[in-house]
This record gives sequence, C-alpha cells and structure tokens, in this order.
Amino acid sequence: MSENNQSIRTTTGRVVSNKMDKTVTISVERLVKHPVYNKYIKRSTKLMAHDANNECQEGDLVSVTASRPFSKNKKWVLVEVLQRPNN
Repeated sequence: MSENNQSIRTTTGRVVSNKMDKTVTISVERLVKHPVYNKYIKRSTKLMAHDANNECQEGDLVSVTASRPFSKNKKWVLVEVLQRPNN
C-alpha cells in the first residue's frame, strides 16, 4: 500500500496533563449510542502525544496526528494548539 492511499489520522482533544518532558496526555471524547436505551453516552480515550517544544498547557484544545511510535504508549504527535483556556 503506497502512502498516497493511506489516510492520515488526525483528531482533536483537551490536554489533561503536561507534567512529562516533551509529552502531553490528551483526552479525546466521542459519543456512543447505547444498544438498548438508544441514548448517546460520552466516552473518552487518553492519548499520549509528542510535544517537541513543551508548548502545551493543561486545558488547551489541540490537534494531533498519528505517527511512528516514540515510546511504548506515545504514538501521536502534536500538530497545533487550536485554543487556549480563558485565564
């Protein structure tokens, strides 16, 4: 499969931790329909992303894309900071 046929996986989420060096933890929320009650439930996934410049703060809305594995759990890289919290 050539690189032209592969779609680049990108997603957005909130930074929940930036205590590590060059790494941020991002929470990505999605809506899942309950099979019996047909209500939509919020589910979240935590991703670890590479932040080369340590520019993210907790609460930032960021965009990340999938990349080569940087470590056991870190397989995403920061693309840009979309929104800063209003402090």
